[in-house]
Amino acid sequence: MSTTTPYYEAIQLIERLHRYFLDVLKVELDRRGIQDINNVQSMILHNIGDDELTVGELTIRGYYLGSNVSYNVKKMVENGYLIQERSVHDKRSIRVKLSDKGKELSTIISQMFAKHEKLIEGTELSAQRLSDVNKTMRMIEKFWAGQASFSGLSAFDE
Repeated sequence: MSTTTPYYEAIQLIERLHRYFLDVLKVELDRRGIQDINNVQSMILHNIGDDELTVGELTIRGYYLGSNVSYNVKKMVENGYLIQERSVHDKRSIRVKLSDKGKELSTIISQMFAKHEKLIEGTELSAQRLSDVNKTMRMIEKFWAGQASFSGLSAFDE
């Protein structure tokens, strides 16, 4: 039986924290009676914010993680959260932006974040500790990006 290393524990925590956050977001949507968008879609929507971009840019900019971005965009367009338009400059390209309904939901999510930040004040989760965690996660991100590139040695190379 192997011992869990700090590296492996970090990987597990990142995944678990992401799922917990999506659960928190789902509870907020349910509490407000919002049933026509799911938690993942609402985070995509919130990340788009005031931007107008292509579906491909959602993934490139890190606004979406997963394989079915087109499905989620389609559902958000169908439910009135996103507006989809052909690009003026490239007729093959489809651009999306938030509708008024989408902007309202994005504001609700921003308010939830502000509420959470207020609740965190005075706890052990100080702004400095969160900044330190963010710095560490960016370092892990940079490490993984390097491991994923084809220019570096494989982690299995000796």
